Amino acid sequence: MNNVKSFLASKTIWGAGIAILPQALSLLGYDISAEDARGIASHADAIVTSVGGLLAIYGRVTATRVIKKNASVG
Repeated sequence: MNNVKSFLASKTIWGAGIAILPQALSLLGYDISAEDARGIASHADAIVTSVGGLLAIYGRVTATRVIKKNASVG
């Protein structure tokens, strides 16, 4: 692989971190009850949608190129 990116830019790393977070918190003495987990899950869709929208806005505001419908790639 010639394309190198920061590990923080990796969706795999973020997904793995999120997946192990409840177990890690439990080991540190923070208990997440089934009710807490249901509450988090019920808001996950709204959170993901909001983050996606903010990321899209940030990406467009910080972009250095104009978007064109029939622009050639390269």
